[in-house]
Amino acid sequence: MRRVAIIGGGPAGLMAAEQIAAVDGLQVDVFDAMPSVGRKFLMAGKGGMNITHSEARPAFVGRYGARAGEIGRLLDAFGPEQLRDWMHGLGVDSFVGTSGRVFPTEMKAAPLLRAWLHRLRGQGVHFHVRHRWQGWAADGALRFATPAGDREVRADAVVLALGGGSWAKLGSDGAWVAPLAARGIDIAPLKPANCGFDVAWSEHFRQRFAGQPVKPVVASVAGQRQQGEFNVTASGIEGGLIYALSAPLRDALERDGRAALTLDLTPGRTLERLTADLSQPRGRDSLANHLRRRVGLEGVKAGLLRELLPAEALTEANTLAAAIKALPLPVVATRPIDEAISTAGGVRFEALDETLMLRNLPGTFCAGEMLDWEAPTGGYLLTACFASGRAAGRGVIRFLR
Repeated sequence: MRRVAIIGGGPAGLMAAEQIAAVDGLQVDVFDAMPSVGRKFLMAGKGGMNITHSEARPAFVGRYGARAGEIGRLLDAFGPEQLRDWMHGLGVDSFVGTSGRVFPTEMKAAPLLRAWLHRLRGQGVHFHVRHRWQGWAADGALRFATPAGDREVRADAVVLALGGGSWAKLGSDGAWVAPLAARGIDIAPLKPANCGFDVAWSEHFRQRFAGQPVKPVVASVAGQRQQGEFNVTASGIEGGLIYALSAPLRDALERDGRAALTLDLTPGRTLERLTADLSQPRGRDSLANHLRRRVGLEGVKAGLLRELLPAEALTEANTLAAAIKALPLPVVATRPIDEAISTAGGVRFEALDETLMLRNLPGTFCAGEMLDWEAPTGGYLLTACFASGRAAGRGVIRFLR
């Protein structure tokens, strides 16, 4: 019996295992560094398991940016509809939320993972936890560090599904980069994605507003524009709106050494109306009262104006109105990669063939977040992980045949 080693027990690795285990004559072993598999998958579902998205295919595929072509081909075989059908086959129903996101009915990842692991074990898949991959031995065997000491494993094919470089405590630490780079594999540097950013807040603003949400606002950067909300933190900004724009903001920082979000603090009010409202006589009103009474700006939004504008800009109606509609919020750095929800970079698709097999290492396949792609939150990350795991698993079958 030929043996296939799956290294990494997240959605991509488990989906690859499922494909391969369905073929007679193949033994599937899943190795994971953690005490149990699916740790990051469970964490992703802690606040509500958003597994995919219901938006139209062109928009869905476009979420993968520069790698839309490569990910789109994977989604042709296993896209959002197929993912929902697969989940229903495990006895887990789904529904579409008001935002278009797709959730399991129970809103949790744990029931889905339990049902999936039960099916995989029934297919004969063997699980080996607390096995941290260390690369290859001189004779090509896979090396693992385990609580019982080092172990070497030989396999006829290998799927690497080791995740990106964020959430190291859940297993995705990017340690795989060194052994692959040593084998000449082309790897794009890992970068934080769906991440927060540092802002040079004054001590007064930090103490007053850290932890507060800013909503609703429209934020734009590099031609991308989106409405939503974000949170002020002691070190900067984070939240859904920031994550959605993190890629262009990060890239601008990397390219230019500086970057800024442009905020519209009053999305429902035109510049003309805002100017007219602010031009009304203040009388004895303070600026804070004038902003609150005339345009409904108070709290953290008013605080952002005072924090980011020179004092003279706060006194003239035209200048103040223009700033409220287009307030530059400079960022100074991304938050550390281990805090990011996901990572960009990884094994470049150019290093892989159409089955996701490494051209330099026949019989070794890659899947999931360790590939060079990124996407926003909203189900896009998980969908691509499932789709790439399926493709790698089928690639293994084709290779061994």
